[in-house]
Amino acid sequence: MLRSKTRWKLAESDEKSIDRLQSELEISRLAASLLVNRGINGEEEARRFLYKENLTYHDPFLMDGMKEAVERIQRAIASEERILIFGDYDADGVSSTTVLVYTLRELGAAFDYYIPNRFTEGYGPNEAAFRQAKEDGYELIVTVDTGISGVHEAEVAKEIGIDLIITDHHEPPPVLPDAYATINPKKPGCTYPFKGLAGVGVAFKLSHALLGRIPGHLLEIAAMGTIADLVPLQDENRLLASEGIRALQNSSKPGIKALLDVCGLKGQELNEEHLGFGIGPRLNAAGRLDSADPAVELLTTDDPLLAEQLASDIDALNKSRQELVNTMTKEAIEEVETNYLSDESNRVLIIAREGWNAGVIGIVASRLVEKYYRPTIVMSIDREKGVAKGSARSIEAFDMFANLSECRDILPHFGGHPMAAGMTIDLGYLDQLRSRLNNQALEKLTEEDLTPLTKVDLHCRVEDVSLDTIEEMNLLAPFGVSNPKPVVMLKDVHLSQIRRIGSQDNHLKVGLEENGVTLDGVGFHFGYAFEEIASRAAVSVIGQLAVNEWNGLRKPQIFVKDIAVNEWQLFDYRGIRDLKKRLETLPLDKLVMVAFQNNTISKLGLDKWKSYIVTNPSEQDLSFEQKYVMLLDLPDLEEDLVNLFRSGGLPDRTYAVFEHEEDHFFSTLPSREDFKWFYAFLMKKGSFHLRDAEKLAKHKGWSKETVPFMSEVFFELDFVTMDNGLISLNPQSVKTELTSSKTYRSKLEKAKLENDFCYSSYHALKSWFDQSVNCFNSTEEAIK
Repeated sequence: MLRSKTRWKLAESDEKSIDRLQSELEISRLAASLLVNRGINGEEEARRFLYKENLTYHDPFLMDGMKEAVERIQRAIASEERILIFGDYDADGVSSTTVLVYTLRELGAAFDYYIPNRFTEGYGPNEAAFRQAKEDGYELIVTVDTGISGVHEAEVAKEIGIDLIITDHHEPPPVLPDAYATINPKKPGCTYPFKGLAGVGVAFKLSHALLGRIPGHLLEIAAMGTIADLVPLQDENRLLASEGIRALQNSSKPGIKALLDVCGLKGQELNEEHLGFGIGPRLNAAGRLDSADPAVELLTTDDPLLAEQLASDIDALNKSRQELVNTMTKEAIEEVETNYLSDESNRVLIIAREGWNAGVIGIVASRLVEKYYRPTIVMSIDREKGVAKGSARSIEAFDMFANLSECRDILPHFGGHPMAAGMTIDLGYLDQLRSRLNNQALEKLTEEDLTPLTKVDLHCRVEDVSLDTIEEMNLLAPFGVSNPKPVVMLKDVHLSQIRRIGSQDNHLKVGLEENGVTLDGVGFHFGYAFEEIASRAAVSVIGQLAVNEWNGLRKPQIFVKDIAVNEWQLFDYRGIRDLKKRLETLPLDKLVMVAFQNNTISKLGLDKWKSYIVTNPSEQDLSFEQKYVMLLDLPDLEEDLVNLFRSGGLPDRTYAVFEHEEDHFFSTLPSREDFKWFYAFLMKKGSFHLRDAEKLAKHKGWSKETVPFMSEVFFELDFVTMDNGLISLNPQSVKTELTSSKTYRSKLEKAKLENDFCYSSYHALKSWFDQSVNCFNSTEEAIK
């Protein structure tokens, strides 16, 4: 058995709906299954999703507050009032700010933008910035991707005589700010048909309303923020992302061209992963380490030379960000391992340290969730101000925003989503927050909830996978939140090949075979599994299908995300020459080595592993549950082997070494005629000395052990007497069967053991275990 890294949760399928869609759209069953599993059951809905047919943008004026906001901004433009765009420092905030910059520039407005400094001002609108804006002559502030929690700041704006328009997409608090207009599709009472827009999506709708047309020239900007902010890629977001990626491919904006160049994406066919893992992190890097202004300047400049310089600067910041994240992650892991991992009550990890960069704590929190699969908050402590700034990341079973909402009395400043949040807290409340959240988690989270979960879209056969199928599945792109890249399961298939690849042998190349059809697979960072999968085991894998193009050839393949063997495994180590080297690769905490014979440890040179070797197993109280059992040698009786597993239970894996001192199977077992001849020889000679045994054996063509063996058998049957090697017939002996001799029976048993265990085929050996060991354990389980 090889246990998977995560729990696999296979989506339940509506077979009737799948059959209907497959017929109506004339698509593969796999593609139809994916649509149904995403809740898309109707033909027209499926066509819109797959082919973008009749997929349109919603009327922006359906959003509550849009009419008032547009009228106020138009009035400000007409009267030449100064407008301040108040943004946020992440990729969504930068994109949102950029969309409004282009829009107000096109409308001829007198405006500037302002993005607070993460380190000196923190998240969201702040009183000092608003008061400064008033002093600088601004009469209207429009927030983008922020402001929904700014109750106090809205009061300040009213007090100083600035009109405030809030555009945001974050979860609204119980009390909304008293602003001139608030645009947020999640706002209570807002009837806008799609609630999942990113901040840039809301800004795009405001631009749409102000310009009186869809701002197609801003689609690539909208796609950047939408994908980077991990909002659901459904409905309007799907249209924004897909059209935006296409626009990005041919963008004429100097900043975007320069950004694609430093990302190494110039000239490539772009997809959502390029935005999520290439462009997004760089736009985020500026605000994480310093000011986000250069990112906005990059996206809005008309100067190609300036764009190249800004893109280079941002790329350098991103490299610094990566180094900083690696260092902080290492420190955070040490903190967890030292102080929190041993206590099972720590179901929420809250790690705080002075000196940590507040700009990257969210990334560190994500890394900790990946490693420990616990809801996690990472905080940077500011002793001078007496506060800690935190960033939270969660797991599916723990709604971070809802649980933090239960702590509002000690969290005056926080906001976010079920899976992520940001906050500021007084240091005096830090321990209380940790205690409260852990108590909430103990009530709400089960042990199963704390095991990583992988959602699997569908189970398919190897023969179902083709180039046409993969291309149909890719019609569901762009992939992202709520429309993830499909994960498929191949169950109990066989390996046509398995080998390590990569410069450090840390990756795996496999051939998955079923019913004569083979599919290539690559598992990055799965090199360890080479030693953990028996060559003839039935394996199950989950992964993502793709097209492999090389030297002009195109063929399907699967990128393996997890792998499991659901049956016990037999590893054939008989005759192995590098046993000690193999032992170095096995987890000793799971390994139980068994030696039946006294000299096996020294013979195999395993003194280094002596503490892991069980001798005299019949006298031990053993348990093999979730263990690996290595049988170093053979017992004297087959029943001893059965009893070993009868008492210990069935292990996940069995390694058969079966070192043996004599080849009983291949050494001559004397026949009854041989015994008769030797008895007649003794009658004729009267006596015989064993020093001449080898000469006699050579004369008869026997092995050199044959004469001593027969002599011992005769002695046990009382046919002869033995005195210092001199053998003489016993005239008073009684006729007795050879099987009455213990030595004779032992020889027969050892020959059979060697035949069945040392020289049998792999299939025959595994069959013995299946029948003799598995059957017993199945019977025991049924009795329980």
